Amino acid sequence: MYVGVYGAGYLGTVVSACLADFGTPVSCCHPDSSRMVEMAQGNVPFHEKNLTEVIRRNVRSGRLTYSTDVESFARKVQVIFLAEDAPEYLEELPARIAAAALKPPILSIITPAPVGTASRIEKKLKEAGLKACVVSQPTFFTPGCAVEDFNWPDRIILGTSSSEPVVALKQVFHSLVMRGVPVIVTNHETAELVREAATAFVATKISFINELASLCERVNADAVNLSLALGLDKKIAPRCLQPGAGMGGLFAESDMDSLADLAKQNGVALKVLSAAREVNHNLAANMIEKLGRCMDSVQNKEVGILGLAFKPNTNSVAGSTAVRLAKSLIANGARVRAYDPVALPDAKLELNGTVFYCDSAYTAAEGVDALVVGTGWPEFRGLDFGRIKTLLRRPLIVDTKNLLDCGRLRAMGFEYVGVGRS
Repeated sequence: MYVGVYGAGYLGTVVSACLADFGTPVSCCHPDSSRMVEMAQGNVPFHEKNLTEVIRRNVRSGRLTYSTDVESFARKVQVIFLAEDAPEYLEELPARIAAAALKPPILSIITPAPVGTASRIEKKLKEAGLKACVVSQPTFFTPGCAVEDFNWPDRIILGTSSSEPVVALKQVFHSLVMRGVPVIVTNHETAELVREAATAFVATKISFINELASLCERVNADAVNLSLALGLDKKIAPRCLQPGAGMGGLFAESDMDSLADLAKQNGVALKVLSAAREVNHNLAANMIEKLGRCMDSVQNKEVGILGLAFKPNTNSVAGSTAVRLAKSLIANGARVRAYDPVALPDAKLELNGTVFYCDSAYTAAEGVDALVVGTGWPEFRGLDFGRIKTLLRRPLIVDTKNLLDCGRLRAMGFEYVGVGRS
């Protein structure tokens, strides 16, 4: 089966590469010719663990090709995944593809879209006298783990009003189905809602452990051990239960915005979601308060930040608590130096010229009053902290991710401040 993926952003790039890695011939299409040329050469415009290797391997084998001709693309593929990062033109594209296709195509919508989108697309196709099988197929990729998430999903969700595309999509994902990955077949609206609800639930879980971390600091409890003990409960599970983390990523805010709007339109008050979002947005303010207590005030202080990406193994700063912290520090009169292994170009777009950008963690530590771990990059664990101590004006480390060995650092003479730890 020849498969097509429409989209040249994050989703389209990941989905086309990973499908080709199944051994399936895949054509990735988008009118941006420069992007298509770059992709065919294996030049990925963002950092995603293992993705470049997957693309280059499948381009070399001939399984993954790139095209700018939408009509030709529509004529030669049977199943097309609509995988743009944003839904602006999503409702017009299916008609163009269906009109060019030799037989009714299967159109699987991976693009994050509000509840009701797929049903509207089906209605527009019918009104135009065009035929296509439309499927709502939400994906659950975490930047930095997208290749792993694609190959080891928790479930495959297919929202459709017809049984025909289910057979074809099970064939496309045959290796996952044979491995025992559950396939949930439902209607469009349920499938669309699953994505937004899953994002909201994760945000709630993260916000809950962060609120408990604040309590731990007041009652001499340890939030790291607390989260470990909670996570071992089968009803709770350990993932996304680490204090200090924030809910971020390319689609998190838009998913929660869409869910909140849907609830409001239908007269439903999602109080838990509202509270979770408030806690998430206040993480940077809480860190400013913590730094202020350590240094009396952050005004006129120099602060170094290690890591600006919202999580390791990605260059995305969308929803990054480290970026929000940098902005808050500057707004409160501090001067900020920052280093990140891959996210500096994206961070510069968010922070403009307000931050001094460094080429190493050691440069970020030079002469600062406090060094803050903003992203949990594993390489920060292996830094020469003896050298770091000689560079700091004051040996104060604020570890917002509880990444470092607090006992070792305190034994070396550092003032170590974690999240939810005494």
